[in-house]
Amino acid sequence: MSRIPNAFKDGTAFIGFLTAGDPTIEKTVEYILAMDEAGCDLIEIGIPFSDPMAEGVVIQDANVRALKHNTTTDDVFEIVKKVRQKTDVPLVFLTYINPVFFYGYEEFFRKCNEYGVDGIITPDVPYEEKGEIAEIAARNDVDVISLIAPTSKERIQMIAGDATGFIYVVSSLGVTGMRSEIKTDLNAIIGDIRDACDLPVAVGFGINTPEQAAKISKISDGVIVGSAIVKIIEEHGEGAAEALKEYVSAMKNACVQ
Repeated sequence: MSRIPNAFKDGTAFIGFLTAGDPTIEKTVEYILAMDEAGCDLIEIGIPFSDPMAEGVVIQDANVRALKHNTTTDDVFEIVKKVRQKTDVPLVFLTYINPVFFYGYEEFFRKCNEYGVDGIITPDVPYEEKGEIAEIAARNDVDVISLIAPTSKERIQMIAGDATGFIYVVSSLGVTGMRSEIKTDLNAIIGDIRDACDLPVAVGFGINTPEQAAKISKISDGVIVGSAIVKIIEEHGEGAAEALKEYVSAMKNACVQ
């Protein structure tokens, strides 16, 4: 059974992202546990890929570093296995469909179930092609997380209508990355989503300060941060644990105010 509902049961969830294998497999395990300890309610783990088209330069560079260390999908499953020895925090893979297809859908989702991965986000799979993995994922208790972008207004009813886990609202057009200002009318998008389904709604792309997190948390069920966390890992390398804890704690505190 998916652990994802647990992330949203005590107020606004803080959701953090990092790239597996950056800077090392061992440090990824350590950093996931540090983020959990500091207050992350759900953690997204990026599977390294050579062409992460939805990512800005910070996460692109993290993918390059992880691939230079020859991080494989099997390595990422081993990370999850080690994390699951210490915590039941909800875990979601963020990946592009190519590594999943190459691994084999049946085997990939079977391992997700076996190792304790609760969901998957695939930014390059449009709603119309979601059926390629949805049934296999469901058989293995893995939620396929749907993304809704500022350009999705005419499709919100359709996308949200059969979504699972939570809805990932993309706050801004373009790729991931830290932004000083978010201009999208999130109230309108989230209102339409709530009319279409009862799932939690989490907002990502661009959020990086406690002030932004506090503002977004007032209208959503979750705040997602990736690039700012990956940047801390880039800057501190193998000594990032304390800086991560400090940052995650500040962001989580902003979410619950």
